[in-house]
Amino acid sequence: MDTNALTTVRNLGILAHVDAGKTTVTERILYATGTTHKRGEVHDGTTVTDFDPQERDRGITIFAAAVSCSWDGHRINLIDTPGHVDFADEVERSLRVLDGAVAVFDAVAGVEPQSESVWRQADRHGVPRIAFVNKLDRAGADLDAAVESIRERLHPAPLVVQLPIGREGGFTGVVDLLRLRALTWTDGGDGGGTAEEGPVPEALREEAGRRRRLLEEAVAERHPAALEEFCDRETLSAETLAAALRDLTRSGDGVVVLCGSAYRNRGVEPLLDAVVAYLPSPLDVPAVRGTYDGSEQERAADPHAPFAALAFKVSATPTGRLTYLRVYSGTIGKGDTVLDAGARRTERVGRVLRVRADRRTPVDRALAGDIVAVVGLKYARPGATLCAPQAPVVLEPPGVAEPVVSVAVEACRSTDTDRLASALARLVEEDPSLVVRTDPETGQTLLAGMGELHLEVAVEKVRRDHALEVSVGRPRVSYRESVARGVTGLVYRHVKQDGGAGQFAHVVLDVEPLEPDSEGGTAHVGTTDVGTTGTGTTDVGTPGTGTAGFVFRSTVVGGRVPQEYVRAVEAGCRDALAEGPLGGHPVTGLRVTLTDGATHVKDSSDTAFRTAGRFALREALRASAMTLLEPVVEVTVTVPEDAVGGVLGDLAARRGRVTGSAMRSGATVVTATVPLAELFGYATRLRSRTQGRGTFTARPTGYAPAPTR
Repeated sequence: MDTNALTTVRNLGILAHVDAGKTTVTERILYATGTTHKRGEVHDGTTVTDFDPQERDRGITIFAAAVSCSWDGHRINLIDTPGHVDFADEVERSLRVLDGAVAVFDAVAGVEPQSESVWRQADRHGVPRIAFVNKLDRAGADLDAAVESIRERLHPAPLVVQLPIGREGGFTGVVDLLRLRALTWTDGGDGGGTAEEGPVPEALREEAGRRRRLLEEAVAERHPAALEEFCDRETLSAETLAAALRDLTRSGDGVVVLCGSAYRNRGVEPLLDAVVAYLPSPLDVPAVRGTYDGSEQERAADPHAPFAALAFKVSATPTGRLTYLRVYSGTIGKGDTVLDAGARRTERVGRVLRVRADRRTPVDRALAGDIVAVVGLKYARPGATLCAPQAPVVLEPPGVAEPVVSVAVEACRSTDTDRLASALARLVEEDPSLVVRTDPETGQTLLAGMGELHLEVAVEKVRRDHALEVSVGRPRVSYRESVARGVTGLVYRHVKQDGGAGQFAHVVLDVEPLEPDSEGGTAHVGTTDVGTTGTGTTDVGTPGTGTAGFVFRSTVVGGRVPQEYVRAVEAGCRDALAEGPLGGHPVTGLRVTLTDGATHVKDSSDTAFRTAGRFALREALRASAMTLLEPVVEVTVTVPEDAVGGVLGDLAARRGRVTGSAMRSGATVVTATVPLAELFGYATRLRSRTQGRGTFTARPTGYAPAPTR
């Protein structure tokens, strides 16, 4: 495969809020490209990408599914991602390996809470996007309102390239504003046919001209070459406009907006054309960067370069363990030996597979720019870098969110205890956002994850896949402890002399609260703060250790504590953050300053100062005024007008704080901040209060002080 052939590859994801139509869009793409010959439906449980029994039972996407298809001479590797907040980690791992994305929005609801969350995730990864406003055939659908919500809530420059023909149930097609042509679809026997091209309807010509002019002005304002042509000719050619839209999309300075109705198979072909025209190929994105033994390296998208790939998903199937890879450089084939650079272990590739959800086709080799699955790797985990043994490199792995909810799980039969332990280990291997640990006080096995639904799905997977009867305890949230009022000048001397070399370390610490949005920030659910502010000052956050929102600095002068011992004191302090004095919860939101200390010419060592740092901070925390923090979430509740009063009263009873209310399509949308612990069982309560007409979504927003008990 020539390097230039990589220009015909597109690796993209479908992103959206739950129920915005991601999976239906994916199904129609597969249908339009001839990959499938029958359109699957979410409500019938016949979709290609929602192939897991739980996904079909629940009617939502739970696991990211990869498919490959072809359009206009281009190969499209597509990942359908979950829309529910509990599975945001699946989205995170997918975005890490994608070159572009299609963000799907509901034409009635516009930007919804999880739409915003996945958009921010894509921002962090620098993934270029185009937007598809879906469900234009629904009552209350409004393209302009949806675009305005994109502008207001997501803050990009939306560049609308289509004008709908007809409204709501009468939506039949779109006007292509670049080429000023009409594309219409008529219902056939299968519910949708090929787009018919024709002139712009007379009734829409003036509006189409006005919108084309607005598009030209918006593009010229942001693109120098387009501005030059616009100033010379007072208009832009379709070719110039398309080239400028491609540049603005890839730079992130603009977002192309298309529209349609995926369910009725309208607008899918122009969406595919836009994917090919505007989203980048593997050659258009910067070379991936990695490190090895302290040296920084680059891997360009070149099939002839040394092999390097990132494992972003692992799943167990009846036929073996599948490891999904994004190949960044080089080639990989059956029988190749690859190095897991992080674990420094070699493994042998059994087979290479092109994936279409739960169906797989063997291929001889995969090349740079490919997304494939391989069989035969026994130990590689999500986030592992696989590379050529003679050219090792470690690529940055996807971030792993910190679990916020845990349940106790145990086998109903004592003879199944070992099988349950094995099943849970397999779960964690496939989904790094799940954590299994043993409660040191009760001896119970705790399974922690991102929410109630996340844990419910995980437990059900154990029951179905391993035929185990499992009992589950009440969910518990992950609390944190923070410093409300610190201490100054705490002195700790660590002296140990029991024959041979002794240990001596003398430290003086100041402990104070870390103000919100200061250099360290505050701890947030599933986030990690990492920064450096001057010599000897680090703000370190490590997922799973509770050290987000911790700043350590040294103001020692005169070399009273050498720099290597300062780092040891910092490491000891970080050790002490694992358990706070209130209830053994991780500690966050504090600044520790090493102000003075002393060493011994023979007995001082890294070990001695790390021990001193650990015990000094523990003692300082016991002397400080501490506060307990609980996770809080932003809840968006959509209810009929006649049920608003009851819903508001229920939120208040759950210690919720209402932050907003708006009318949308005849329903009231209430936004509130609620402690996560108070949301268990809320779905059932909401249904009963609204006769099944109310819905809600929740997304983590951070931690807040818990009430004193």
